[in-house]
Amino acid sequence: MRDRSMRDNRPAYWRQRRVVAALGGGGDGPLVAPPVAAGRPEGWFTVHLGFTAPGPAVARERAVGYAEALSLLCPELALGASALSPADAWHRAERLFCGAPGPDGERCADVAGHPGFHHAPGPGGLGWGDGD
Repeated sequence: MRDRSMRDNRPAYWRQRRVVAALGGGGDGPLVAPPVAAGRPEGWFTVHLGFTAPGPAVARERAVGYAEALSLLCPELALGASALSPADAWHRAERLFCGAPGPDGERCADVAGHPGFHHAPGPGGLGWGDGD
């Protein structure tokens, strides 16, 4: 059994514990705060579609079309979570849709990087922001 004083003695942690103790804190509580943002809901999954395109611009256009078509067939899909990346580089994923928050809690459904006003999903959706 390890002594409690031996827990994770890497420099970043023993220095942090020494500062906490000097400020009157202490105990064996967590030294790092939990994440502020709530995690994904239980049962959250992603799907990855593979397709070919002659270049990144065409790939983005096709990916937006696929995401919008799937969201029409399955309204439970989170359209705003759609992203595009090269097949061999998941770490380079880029959002397909803007997702800017609106005044009534809705999210912009336009493509990422669009000019002008933001628009809520659906026909006649609310527009907001600094337009052209």
